[in-house]
Amino acid sequence: MRRTRFDNGLDTCQWTSLKGRPAERGRRLNFPGMCFASTRCATVEPGNTWDLAPFCGRSTCVVSEDTPPRLLELVEDCGPLPLANPKCKLDTEKTNKTAPFPTCCPIFTCEDGAKLEYPELPTPAPEEKKEEEKPKA
Repeated sequence: MRRTRFDNGLDTCQWTSLKGRPAERGRRLNFPGMCFASTRCATVEPGNTWDLAPFCGRSTCVVSEDTPPRLLELVEDCGPLPLANPKCKLDTEKTNKTAPFPTCCPIFTCEDGAKLEYPELPTPAPEEKKEEEKPKA
């Protein structure tokens, strides 16, 4: 998972997190080679992106570099909410939940000197290469 900070030049910040997950392939294989966008009830070709409304995020249908290749859904969202901080508040005037991603992400405003802190995210262990099975004698 990769987290990217969007800095809007104010005393506020936004985050996005990227998550790759196996794509739901063409709604039960009726449309091979395509991802299924459940928020749109539509199929999507690899390389194309769709928004996740009513949620704040977007997804992209991608082909993995595995052998054999798999379809993946690359999901971008606002990431975790910051830890509670009485000196930082959700700015309801600047946050637009219905805007396209990433503008729909929550915007927090902090008092001078205060900073948002985010929870630690578990890091998945790297995938180990599977050892080829030795032929049985």
